[in-house]
Amino acid sequence: VAMLMQNTVGCAEQLSQTKSSWSLKYLTLKRTSPVPSDSEIALAQTPNKIKNIARNIGIPEDHLELYGDYKAKIKLELLDSNQSAKQGHYVLVCGITPTPLGEGKSTTTIGLSQSLSAHLNKQTIACIRQPSMGPTFGIKGGAAGGGYSQVMPMDEFNMHLTGDIHAIATAHNLVAAAIDTRIFHEATQSDEALFNRLCPPGKPLPPVMIRRLEKLGIAGTTPEEMSSEDRVRFARLNIDPGTIMWNRVLDMNDRFLRKVTIGQSPTEKEMTRETKWDISVASEIMAVLALATDLSDLKSRISKIVVANSVDNVPVTVDDLGVTGACTALMREALKPTLMQTLEGSPVLVHAGPFANIAHGNSSIIADRMALKLVGRDGYVCTEAGFGADIGGEKFFDIKCRYSGLRPSAAVLVCTVRALKMHGGGPKVTPGGGLAQEYKEENLDLLSKGLVHLTKQISNVAQYGTPCVVAVNRFHTDTDTELNMVREHALKNGAFDAQIADNWEKGGEGAVKLAEAVVNACQTPSDVKFLFELEQPLYSKLIFFVQMIFGGDEVEVPDEIAEKIKNLEKQGYGNLPICMAKTHLSLSCDVNKKGAPTGFKVPIQDVRLSAGAGFVYPLAGTISTMPGLPTRPAFYNIDVNTETGDITGLF
Repeated sequence: VAMLMQNTVGCAEQLSQTKSSWSLKYLTLKRTSPVPSDSEIALAQTPNKIKNIARNIGIPEDHLELYGDYKAKIKLELLDSNQSAKQGHYVLVCGITPTPLGEGKSTTTIGLSQSLSAHLNKQTIACIRQPSMGPTFGIKGGAAGGGYSQVMPMDEFNMHLTGDIHAIATAHNLVAAAIDTRIFHEATQSDEALFNRLCPPGKPLPPVMIRRLEKLGIAGTTPEEMSSEDRVRFARLNIDPGTIMWNRVLDMNDRFLRKVTIGQSPTEKEMTRETKWDISVASEIMAVLALATDLSDLKSRISKIVVANSVDNVPVTVDDLGVTGACTALMREALKPTLMQTLEGSPVLVHAGPFANIAHGNSSIIADRMALKLVGRDGYVCTEAGFGADIGGEKFFDIKCRYSGLRPSAAVLVCTVRALKMHGGGPKVTPGGGLAQEYKEENLDLLSKGLVHLTKQISNVAQYGTPCVVAVNRFHTDTDTELNMVREHALKNGAFDAQIADNWEKGGEGAVKLAEAVVNACQTPSDVKFLFELEQPLYSKLIFFVQMIFGGDEVEVPDEIAEKIKNLEKQGYGNLPICMAKTHLSLSCDVNKKGAPTGFKVPIQDVRLSAGAGFVYPLAGTISTMPGLPTRPAFYNIDVNTETGDITGLF
């Protein structure tokens, strides 16, 4: 009887895992031709109330924090509930090396999600990054997808959202202020005065100071228990200003902040130094947010961030500065993913937004884990990686998967005829400059020459042991002959499947064949493997990237950079993954080298440490961490209808 009851319970559990339990009300698209602007499409669609979407996908009301009617944060307690729930299929969406205009990877991610959910009736969540407002007002415009495959409300998505990037910038700049303030006070006070101000008599030491005592091996937790020598060791960080690696940040493109001088006020007693600003999403705190697994892990990672070295070559951390707790407090709410929806009413989790060319370029581990839990065993989570498979895709496998423990069932590689023509030797593509005629009419010769790039990027995905489905994102200038040439080439060169995606014009309906290919790929065994061991020396990992991912031959490392690499290994950071910072416009470091170049050398300009995020990032070639505005920025098109309050012109 007991066995019979056990079997009955087991069958019931299995049924609950396989039968769709969501009761979403999907939205009907109001498609028109020609396709209007993204803003017009978004304003024409009335979203579902986000509390209804949350309820219908299994998020309890007490786990939801509403930010208006159409977006909400999800509490981390959701991860602790129903621990035995089976996880769904995990699908990576990456791309080939794009033109400067972008090739619709976000659009494909959203369109695929709409198709899987609203058209194939699969429980599906898309996980994407929050966009920086720098590119929104600069060249690229909004980043909510496009056409009939968008996240909405797209104006709220593109501007501020729930304030996470502001929290990151504030926490980051608090650390920057703490660095310069500490240098100032150490330089202007005696040992005794400095210690007494840091540790006022009669006041207990806060936990962050006790941790520093333990780190230094100093016995006792009160000033009275410390020797005069220990007091000096405790109070003085002795930061070497020439080693500071922590710039201030701003979520805006501003080329005139690429080099500045600070400390020029008379009150700073001529303690000036040259520094610069980075864009907020380049902050290590952003990378930490995306890789943290819970609040405790977030705090631990923040504490380990190295901001400089001392004059004795000892790493100085955020914890040494005493600002760990304050930064974690600023970041507490940002750790919660934001729930939104697509134009067809399917759920989207938006969280974190690191760039892929200067960081790891993926949405958060927490959002992916939440989504996998919510969709159930037969559901699908589509998570996007930035730029090409050689950048965001590689970092998804070698960094994000290492830290998350998650493994993808399949990968989607987005390509376009336009980008492949560029890789075949087509004319230069310049934002705002108009497309050359070669991109507007059929040109099989250029296209065929550029297909070598597609072959290389398929290989980059497939070598991780994951089935690769190629999505050929259709533009209205593409001919059927061109599209079919790309599809057939992909099928002959390692792709599990290849389908033409027309979701920009048709929404989820235009990606049904792609969605079916993804479903089939997820039924195929996926044996994910990492391509390098963490124990390998840093230089050995550099060689791996150049040869295995980029297709080059050698790494050029100047003597001073080689010394920095040796010093990182000496300090105990040699076993971290590598996160290559390089241009997203070529497999090499030269934006003019298109296709699949070989035989090139990769010059390493610098190597930096992200100890909190957990990687070392070499800067290959010339790479800027603060974008500039073009002659005609996107902000010219952005306006507000003062009668309705609607924001227009985001894209």
